[in-house]
Amino acid sequence: MKNKGILIAILSVVGVTAPSYAGDTIHYTLAACRDMALTKGAGSRSSQEALKAAELNRKAAFAAMFPKVTANGAYMWNSEKMHLLANQTKFDFGEAGVNPDGTSYFSWDAQTPLSQLAADLEGTRFQQPVLDIQNDAGQKIADAYQQVYNTMTVDMTHVVVAHVGVTQPIWAGGRLIQLYKMAQSAEHIAQLEAGTKHDDVIASVDEAYWRVVSVEQKKTLADNYFRLLCKLESDVTELEKEGLATQSDLLKVRTKRGEAEVKKLQAENGLTLSRMALAQICGLPLYDVFILDASGLDETTLATDTIDAATAAANRKELQMAEEAEKVARSTAKMAAAGLQPTIAATAGYLYTNPYAENGIKSDWQGHGFFSAGVVVNVPIAHADDILRYKAAKHAANAVALKTEETRELLTLQTTQANQKLMESQQKIAVAQLTCSNAAEVLRMAQESFASGMISSGELMQAQTAWLAAATDLVDAETEAKVNETKLRKYIGDL
Repeated sequence: MKNKGILIAILSVVGVTAPSYAGDTIHYTLAACRDMALTKGAGSRSSQEALKAAELNRKAAFAAMFPKVTANGAYMWNSEKMHLLANQTKFDFGEAGVNPDGTSYFSWDAQTPLSQLAADLEGTRFQQPVLDIQNDAGQKIADAYQQVYNTMTVDMTHVVVAHVGVTQPIWAGGRLIQLYKMAQSAEHIAQLEAGTKHDDVIASVDEAYWRVVSVEQKKTLADNYFRLLCKLESDVTELEKEGLATQSDLLKVRTKRGEAEVKKLQAENGLTLSRMALAQICGLPLYDVFILDASGLDETTLATDTIDAATAAANRKELQMAEEAEKVARSTAKMAAAGLQPTIAATAGYLYTNPYAENGIKSDWQGHGFFSAGVVVNVPIAHADDILRYKAAKHAANAVALKTEETRELLTLQTTQANQKLMESQQKIAVAQLTCSNAAEVLRMAQESFASGMISSGELMQAQTAWLAAATDLVDAETEAKVNETKLRKYIGDL
């Protein structure tokens, strides 16, 4: 905790202490803020919903390989019956028919032998017996036609059709298998996206958390700087009364004190806004006032000259998602190829109809139906569009593979850059620590010299300003290092 020792030494030099907070003020650690953001944040809940959807889609793709059972039914009311035989039919020997009132008739053709015989016997006593025979035979034909006509009349007033069927795919060219593999990849991508959002939430919490800590410490520095100038103003006022300082010296100190008061107000406003930003991420009320644990601000690790960026990139969720997307593209190409292969499916079912035609057409609501089973085969012969789609899908899969390799290279570069930035931040901290320590010593010596009358108030203000700048730079360097450390941990999967 070297940096904390430096800040304590600085506060002891300037002769002030950090303000104390009420005992009922809420305190949060970094771990607590992370937990709240992960449990209360809307992004985490949406990720879980997307993951459940992907899981159900995978199960649906698997269920598509098993039989499907369907039931269908239909009812229709008709105002007319259906007559399979016409109400009149002309034969070579005459015409038979049924009248609308239900009676039947038959008229002989004049060219038939019986009609010609009756015509030849006209005027004789033999004509009437021939006509009687003709009329009796015609009536029998009419009665027979009416009976056939009535038999072939179907009552279609109430038509009912019901069917229960089972369909089992036997071979679909590998389409169902590829659909299942695509659903598996989609589920894996959803899991990786949930993990990525988890890491993003943690990274955003860390950045907002250390920003609040940074602003809190800057506010403390601004308060201390303001107190220093207030004390200096009081001292110079006394010296001016004794004739040991000029009015100009007092005005310069008052001007500097006014600038410090503005910086103090700016720090207070910045702290309020940064707390609101952290509260929004953590799902807290925006105007909650809380204190954060700043004990780890001066502790950064991980930066090394020999980090294995390639291995770290291989473990990145972004690369794994790209690899899953490549699998999906390959499966899409195979599905396009499946469109060029035969498909085979087995079907079975039970069909009930009324009227029904089991033994002639009847409508007696006796529940007659029949079972059926079969195999359906579809063989594509000339499908030029499917061939072109297959070739296009292969090129699309190749493009995704190239994109995956590009992603691998970019992630390796990103990890290397993050490691270098963290190393630079650690070097900045070392320089800022030395500068801050020197500024504190210079301020101490300036205070002693001013008290003994060896330097002017202007020189003391310069020392105070230099101390404030050095302390602020140290806080900025530590905050930057913590943010860069979080990014590197995210890139190497160590969050």
